[in-house]
Amino acid sequence: QVQLVESGGGLVQAGGSLRLSCAASGRTFSSYAMGWFRQAPGKEREFVAGISWSGTRPTYADSAKGRFTISKDTAKNTVYLEMNSLKPEDTAVYSCAAKGGQVSTSWSTHRYWGQGTQVTVSS
Repeated sequence: QVQLVESGGGLVQAGGSLRLSCAASGRTFSSYAMGWFRQAPGKEREFVAGISWSGTRPTYADSAKGRFTISKDTAKNTVYLEMNSLKPEDTAVYSCAAKGGQVSTSWSTHRYWGQGTQVTVSS
């Protein structure tokens, strides 16, 4: 079992920044690939960014490239999502997820999920 708890969401103006954190506990955190997903009201859940178990090979959705950075601190069992130049269309509930094996952009392949944190970007 892996337990994931997100934090760092909030209300920010367009152009602003937020850093989301995902604290993990339970089984060996370092053996899991991690992903950030988001879901806006009325829309499907979508991949935002992922990182391998080793903390290398970050993968980003096109909407996140150049603005978001995913990182992993294995010593702290925490994954971060640094979000800059935020836009109103980034408004969503952001969730982190863990899976064995390689990074995947498919939410259905992730076994463990956090409860999510709300990010609201005002125009």
